[in-house]
Order: sequence, then C-alpha cells, then structure tokens
Amino acid sequence: MKKIILSLFIGCYFGISAQKMHKDFVYLKDIDASIQSELRYFSDQNFIGKTIDGYQKDCVILTKQTAEALQKIQAILKKENLSLKIFDAYRPQQAVNHFVRWAKILNDTLMKNEYYPKVPKSQLFQLGFIASKSGHTRGSTVDITLVNIKSGKEVDMGSTYDFFGQESHPLYKKITKKQQENRLFLRKIMIENGFSPYDNEWWHFTLKNEPFPDTYFNFPIK
Repeated sequence: MKKIILSLFIGCYFGISAQKMHKDFVYLKDIDASIQSELRYFSDQNFIGKTIDGYQKDCVILTKQTAEALQKIQAILKKENLSLKIFDAYRPQQAVNHFVRWAKILNDTLMKNEYYPKVPKSQLFQLGFIASKSGHTRGSTVDITLVNIKSGKEVDMGSTYDFFGQESHPLYKKITKKQQENRLFLRKIMIENGFSPYDNEWWHFTLKNEPFPDTYFNFPIK
C-alpha cells in the first residue's frame, strides 16, 4: 500500500515529465526526413530568449495526419527546388504556460528590439500575441516557411518568424512585390493541400480536418 501511495504521489508531482507521446502522434523525420526544421523554442533564438518549457529535444512532433499532409506538400515543392522548413509544430501546454508567465513579467524585455519593438509588453495579451491556449497544443498546427534547396537559404517572406506586429500579417502590403508573392505562394500551396491559414501570421497553418480539435496535450517534446 505504501508503494502504491508513493507511486501516486510521484506521478502527480512529476506528472508533466511522466506523460507519454500520444499514440496518434509521430516524429516528422519518420514520415519525411527531407523536411527541414529549426525548432526556435528549443533554443534562445525566440521572443523570450531562452529554451521554452517542454522542449527537451530538437525534434518535430505532429499528428500522423498532419505529417502525411506535409509529406505530400514537400513532394510538390521538391520539383521546384524548394523545401518546407518547420519553426514549430506540436507545442505542449507547459510551453504555453511559460509564455503566459513571461508575459506577466513586464520588465523582462530581453528580446524586445528583435521581436516586438513597436508593441508594449503590457499589451501582448490584449493584442492577441500571447494566449493561454494554442492550436499548436492540439498537434496539427505548424509554423512554417520555405527554403531554396540549392542555396540553402530561406525564401524572403518580408518579416522574421514570430515578429509581433502588422508586418507579420499574410497580406501585409508594405513589403516588396516579390516578398508578397512568396507569402502568397506558401499560403496557396498549404490551402490547396488541406490547411487553413491564420490571419495574423504568414507562417501559421492548421490542418483543416485536425483529429483532436478540442484536446490540448501536454507531453514534452523528447
């Protein structure tokens, strides 16, 4: 009996790390290893400036349906010497909680100049840049861009990933014609292959028929 009680206590206290990856999720590399990735939240190159809770390994995890949809898109892009590049995919709830805690510490503005130079940190919730829930946590949303396979360089989209401002809106006009075309090309190929875009971020897409539309997972990325 004592062992059972102790096990329950440990399971509750360390519940986050004890969670296992859901059986309907996969590692993207097992579906298509050619798709490039740069998990920004597994680094200090993000709007907080440090590795985010729940990102324990540099690997992309998604629902199986989403990974297979991306595989089809990648096959189309390769014919144009292009590749998908993932900045973020499945995001555990503990990571979202980290964002929320950070947003409430108003004097922590380490990365302001790079990611939100025109936005007061006190308005990040009000303006919708930070929220207590994220579609990423359901496992079928990706933050994505394109890479030129020959040069190895990212296609110029006119603003950086995770920039908090109007410049990140997909149809933003104050960028060059070529940058607008690049955004529209990415948007078009994603929509045509089963993804819905997000009005405030050119990089953000969600599988239309996502398998877990109401479930927010919290197993770590490892």
